[in-house]
Amino acid sequence: MISIQSVKKFVVFVFFFGLSGLLSAQVPFAKLDHWMDENTKDMGGRTLLVIYKDGKIIYNKSVLDMSHRQKTIVKYVARKQGMEADLTEYTLNSQVMIASSSKWYSAALVMTFVDEGKLQLTDTVGSWLPVLSANGKGKITISECLSHTTGIKEPPLKELLKDMKNINSMDQAMELIASLPMEGEPGKTFHYSNAGLQIAGAVIEKISGKSFEELFAERIVEPLGMKNTDFGKKKVALPAGGARSTTEDYLRFLTMILNKGSFEGKQILSEQSVNEMQINRMVSNVKVEYSPAEAKGLGYGYGEWVDKSEDGKPSVWATSPGLFGSFPWIENEKHYCAFLMTFYLKNEGRNERYIGLKHLVDETISGL
Repeated sequence: MISIQSVKKFVVFVFFFGLSGLLSAQVPFAKLDHWMDENTKDMGGRTLLVIYKDGKIIYNKSVLDMSHRQKTIVKYVARKQGMEADLTEYTLNSQVMIASSSKWYSAALVMTFVDEGKLQLTDTVGSWLPVLSANGKGKITISECLSHTTGIKEPPLKELLKDMKNINSMDQAMELIASLPMEGEPGKTFHYSNAGLQIAGAVIEKISGKSFEELFAERIVEPLGMKNTDFGKKKVALPAGGARSTTEDYLRFLTMILNKGSFEGKQILSEQSVNEMQINRMVSNVKVEYSPAEAKGLGYGYGEWVDKSEDGKPSVWATSPGLFGSFPWIENEKHYCAFLMTFYLKNEGRNERYIGLKHLVDETISGL
């Protein structure tokens, strides 16, 4: 007969064994939890980090810790857009402006035309856009448009966006870009800006007879099931920074990139195109006129920042951070992707913070 004392010992053992199992399941992500709690206050007071690996989300944490000042900024931005401010915590379906994180989307869209043979990376833009030829810019290639090596000197972003507000068609946008000065030889001068992707967007409009927004919806949004992503539905899309998206939608896109263009049995991009996007074009013989501080130490492919390698091979990892703090990335060796959603403008220390986060996630993944 089993004694009461033995039963008590067994119950205690089961309790502590179960608790130990629960704690061991939580420990791998404890450092990430701490990072989120510690850094959120400096990233707009509101963050969401989601990590996807092996067909499922393995980490999903939202933190809301907004100061009065941060709430005021969100209200001001919303009012400028004619919208009501949302001060609730971020979820997978929270839609925000993703600024330069749009570039990854747009480059992928252009590459669908390359896959179809309707466009080549070596094609020059003048045959579709005579206004560029008339202003000495017709020999710029599609590859140079996607890698910020057009040689065109853009004005500061605030000034450019002010000018773009008065633009009513993509043709007018090309007239504006055609009038800008050159600051270097195409292919030999890197200037992180909007012009190249705007030109590439105009080219695919000419090829297809459809608007950039329509093409993006047909070729990227619909096949990936991205229900809450668009380019603002304005008269003229801004391929380099005009998208609105959600964490769930961006993860769908990242999953496709991670799986070499494949998503749920559909080939959205060819493996060759995905690899081309991840090869560094910001090599040693290219003069850097402007590169944002948050991209320190990185090279550039097509629509994405990559390893600063010159071996002509696809990058180990790639990212396309936005002005407002969004930080998407894929990791090819550890085969995962992640998205950090934030909304804040203070970029001081952002590069170090985000690279630190990426290393921490790598470490966590390796320990699973």
